[in-house]
Amino acid sequence: MKFKIVVSFLFLGFLSFAQSSTKKVLFIGNSYTSVNNLPQMIKDVALSVNDTVVFDVNAPGGYTFEGHSTNTVSLNKIMAGVWDFVVLQEQSQMPSFPDQQVAADVFPYARALDSIITQYNICGETIFYMTWGRKNGDASNCSFWPPVCTYNGMDSLLNLRYQMMAEQNNAIVSPVGEVWNYVRANHPEIELYSSDESHPSVAGTYLAACTFYSTIFRKDPTFINFFSTLSTVDAIKIQNAVKLKVYDSLMNWNIGLYDLNADFSYSQVSGNEFSFTNNSTAQYALLWDFGDGNTSIDINPIHQYSQPGVYEVVLTINNCGKTDSISKTITVDALNISEDQQDSWKVYPNPVSHILQVDYFASDVSNFLIYNGLGEIVLRGNLTFGTNKISTDQLNQGVYYIEFNHSSFACGRVKFIKMSSNF
Repeated sequence: MKFKIVVSFLFLGFLSFAQSSTKKVLFIGNSYTSVNNLPQMIKDVALSVNDTVVFDVNAPGGYTFEGHSTNTVSLNKIMAGVWDFVVLQEQSQMPSFPDQQVAADVFPYARALDSIITQYNICGETIFYMTWGRKNGDASNCSFWPPVCTYNGMDSLLNLRYQMMAEQNNAIVSPVGEVWNYVRANHPEIELYSSDESHPSVAGTYLAACTFYSTIFRKDPTFINFFSTLSTVDAIKIQNAVKLKVYDSLMNWNIGLYDLNADFSYSQVSGNEFSFTNNSTAQYALLWDFGDGNTSIDINPIHQYSQPGVYEVVLTINNCGKTDSISKTITVDALNISEDQQDSWKVYPNPVSHILQVDYFASDVSNFLIYNGLGEIVLRGNLTFGTNKISTDQLNQGVYYIEFNHSSFACGRVKFIKMSSNF
C-alpha cells in the first residue's frame, strides 16, 4: 500500500505540474470560514498539487447574508471585480429555520449578494458554502422549531436550503455538509467538531478545504499531498469521502454546469440547405465554420452548400479568455431534393442487402432510376403495377436514392441504404 501511495503522488506531481492553474477566490462568511483559517488551508491543499489559490476574506463572527449585503468591506471586496469565485456562507443556524423565516431572512439576501457578484465579476461564479448540523442539534431553537433538535434534522435542512439557494441563483454548491455527514457516519473516530460542538476542528476544516479544492478546481482530491496536522490515515479517509460525494458527482452540486461547453445540432431544411442550432452553455462569442470556406457569427444559422460533399462543421465559443469547440461531419448529397414517400409506392427492406422490393400501385409511373450520393445514375429499369424486385448486388455499400418517373418527369424519390451483400 505504501508503494502504491508513493507512485500515485509521483505520477500526480507530473500531471498536476502540467495542468496547474490559479484561481482567485473571495470568501464572504463568518467564523465557520475564519476558524482554523479555512482559506489558507485551501491554499495549502492546492499548492500540494501545484495549483494556486489567491484569496481575500471578510468573515466577522456571527455575520449573516443580510449583514454582508450592507457591509462596506464585503461590498468593496466583491466589487473589486477580479474574482473567479466568490464564496457565500450564511450564519450557521439561519438556513435551517422554518420556511417562512428562511424565505424572508435568507433567500432575498443570498440573491442580493449574488446579483452584486454577477454585476461586478462577469467571469466569476458564486459558490454557496453548505455548512453542517450541530453535533447534537440546535438546542437553543429546539423548543420552537423541533426539526433542528437533532443533528440529522438540522443538517438535512441546511443541505436542502443551500441547494435551493444555488438553484435560485444559477450558482454552485461546495457541499461541505454532505461530506461531513458521510464522514461522521462512516468514520466516527475522526472528530470533526471543536469543543463547542458547532465549529470545525482541524479535521473539520481539512474536510472543508478538500471539498473546496474539488469544487474550485474540479480535480480528484485523493492526490492532495497536504495533511495539515492530521494523521495520514485520517486525511486519506477524508479525501476518499470528498472524492465519493463531490468529485465523482460534480453535477449534483452544479459544479461545471455553467462552465464553457460547446455543442450544436443540425437538420436538413431541404436539399443542400442545413439549419444549425447552438446548444452550448456559457457562450459569450461564437463562430461557425461550415467547412466550405464560409463562416457565421449568428446564434442559430442556416447555411446552403453549393456543392455536394462531406463537410466538417466546427462551432467555437469563447468566454472570459477561455475557448471550447466541437466539430461534426455532415454529408451533402448531390440531389437537392428530399425523399418523397407516398401511398402509391412502398420501398423495402431498408437497409437492403440483395433485393430491393418496390410495391407500386399507380398507373403514372413507368420506370425507375437509382442515384448514388454524387448524383450519378448507377441503375435504371422499368416498373410494373404491383410488386417489383430490383437486385442491388452490383451496388457498393452506401446511401442511394431511387427515383420514380413517368416519361421524363420525376414523380418522387426515396432514400435507401445498401448494406454489404454478405448479410
